Amino acid sequence: MKPEDIRDMSDAEIEARLSELKEEQFKLRFSSSMMEVENNALIGQVRRDIARIKTVLRERELAQNA
Repeated sequence: MKPEDIRDMSDAEIEARLSELKEEQFKLRFSSSMMEVENNALIGQVRRDIARIKTVLRERELAQNA
């Protein structure tokens, strides 16, 4: 997911995507602990997508306060 794609989304869409990613991250971590994950790089990719979404949300928050 690219930051430009996230910026085009509404706040509600971003919050929904963030909750989906957090749930996916939980499932991946759980599967990883059970040694069932085939692609370990997917865990890092989900973590980075969560960080990108949080960054865009913070940018919007700062823009509203300015």
